[in-house]
Amino acid sequence: MRLGRARSVGLSGVRGTVVDIEAHIGGMPGFSMVGLPDTSLVEARDRVRAAILTSGETWPLQRITVSLSPASMPKRGSYFDLGIAVAILEADDQLPAGAGGDIVFFGELSLDGRLRAVRGVLPAVLAGAKAGLARVVVPEANAAEARLIPGVSVLGARSLSQVLAALRGLPMPEEPPDPPAAGPEPVTAGLQALDMADVAGQGEAKRGVEIAAAGHHHVMLGGVPGAGKTMLARRLPGLLPELSADESLEVTAIHSVAGVLPPHQPLVTRPPFAEPHHTASTAAVVGGGSRQIRPGAASIAHRGVLFMDEAPEFSISVLDALRQPLENGELVVSRLEATITFPARFLLVLAMNPCRCGYHGSRHRDCTCSPDAVRRYWQRISGPIRDRIDVRIQIDPPAIASLDAGLAAAEPSKVVAERVLAARERQHRRLADTPWRVNGEVPGPHVRRHLMPPGRALGPLHESFSKGVLTARGADRALRVAWTIADLAGHDAPTRDDVAEAVSYRLGSSGSHDRLS
Repeated sequence: MRLGRARSVGLSGVRGTVVDIEAHIGGMPGFSMVGLPDTSLVEARDRVRAAILTSGETWPLQRITVSLSPASMPKRGSYFDLGIAVAILEADDQLPAGAGGDIVFFGELSLDGRLRAVRGVLPAVLAGAKAGLARVVVPEANAAEARLIPGVSVLGARSLSQVLAALRGLPMPEEPPDPPAAGPEPVTAGLQALDMADVAGQGEAKRGVEIAAAGHHHVMLGGVPGAGKTMLARRLPGLLPELSADESLEVTAIHSVAGVLPPHQPLVTRPPFAEPHHTASTAAVVGGGSRQIRPGAASIAHRGVLFMDEAPEFSISVLDALRQPLENGELVVSRLEATITFPARFLLVLAMNPCRCGYHGSRHRDCTCSPDAVRRYWQRISGPIRDRIDVRIQIDPPAIASLDAGLAAAEPSKVVAERVLAARERQHRRLADTPWRVNGEVPGPHVRRHLMPPGRALGPLHESFSKGVLTARGADRALRVAWTIADLAGHDAPTRDDVAEAVSYRLGSSGSHDRLS
C-alpha cells in the first residue's frame, strides 16, 4: 500500500478548517479526486503534474487517488495545490514517510513549479495553530502575513523545489525572486492625508461627526451638492482610534480573504474605509458570489467606516440588506451549498441630497423636482434603516465670506481624535463588565436599567416623546448619544443640555436644541 499524507486548510468565509490530504497510488494510470472539490480544485491535477515534472521530480505512472477530508465539507480554491503535490510525492516514496504530516501547506503552484500568492493565509494559519499545527509552508509573498500568528514557525518558499529540499533536510536551492506585484491599494489609501482642518466652517456638522466617531453612532448627512458631505465622511476614519491587536488580526483576516490586503502591508492597524459605488450589487456590498463566497464592502469596513454616498441612488434591496449588520454586527450569507457568517460591525455614514436634482429647499437655486418626486426620493431609504441612524445632520453650504475665517479656525483631525480617544476610554471603563465597548452598541434595555440619567436631565426627551416626534426606540438611541456627548465633555452623567443636543441630532434638527430645553 502506497499512501502519502499532508495537511492544508479549507476556508469558509473567514473561518478555516484543517483538511487532511491523502494520496493513494496503485493500479492503471489515472487520476481522481474525492471530497467535494470545486472546478478550480479539480484542475489542480494538471497544475500539480506540470509543477512536479518541471521541478525535476517523477510523476507516478499509476492511478493516483487524492482524498480531501472531512469529505462532507465543500473544498474550493487553488491553495490546496502544494499539499496535494507533497502527498503524492510522499506516496511515491520520493519524500520521507511522514514528512508533511504535522505541517500546514497552503499555496498555489504554477506550471513551472513556482508558488503563487493566495488569499486567506491569515485565517488559514490561525486555523492550523488552533488545531495544534505549529509549522506552516506558504508562498514567500504571504510569509509576512502568516507570521502575524504568534507561536507558529513559517517557511516562506518561492517554489516547489525549495519546499521539497526543506522536507528532505537539504539546503534550499536559490531561486530568483518574483518581480514585485502591484497588488491592491490599502482600503484606507489616501485617507491619511485628509484632515478636518481642510473643512471650513460647518461647526455643527463637524460636531455631529465627532459625536458619531466617539460613540460609534451611525450618521446621515443631508444637504445640497457641494455642501461638504463627502469631505466630512472621508475624514471620519481619521478621528477613530487605532485598532487593538485582536481587532487588527480580525480585520486583516477579512481583507486577506477578500483579496484587498496589499502585499507590503500584512497587518491592518487603522480602521478601514469602504465606499461602494451606488451601482454596486447586493453581493458586492454584503458579500456573496456564485462559486466562492467572499466578503463584501460591509465586511471590508468591519471596525471602520462604510460610506454610502448618494444613498437613495443605491438599490433598495442593498440598503435593506444592511439591517442585520446594523443590529448584530455580522452578515449571514446563505447559498445552496453553504451558509457563511462574515463580521460586519461598521460605522455607517449615509450622504444624500434633498432630492434627485439636489436643490430642494435651496435658497440659491430652484428645484426641478415635483413634490411627489421629492417624497419618493426620500422614501428610497426605508423606515427601518432611518430608525437605526442616531445622528442626523443637515449641512448648509457655507457663505463665501466665512470660508477663509472658518478655515483659519478649523481644528486638525489630530486634536479631535484625542477627544474621541478620551471619550472612548471613558466608555470602556463604564462598560468594562459588559459585552459592549462603545455607547452605540449598548442595547436599549441596558440603557434603561443601568444608564438612565438623573430625572431633571430627561426633560427634552419627555417633551419630544409626549409630542409623538420620538418613539420609544428613538428615545433609547437618543440616550446613547447623550452619554457620548457627556463622555466628550467629561461629565459623569448626561446633563439636560447633553440630552437636548442628543434629541436634536436624533430628530435631524442639530443646532436648534435650545428650543427643546
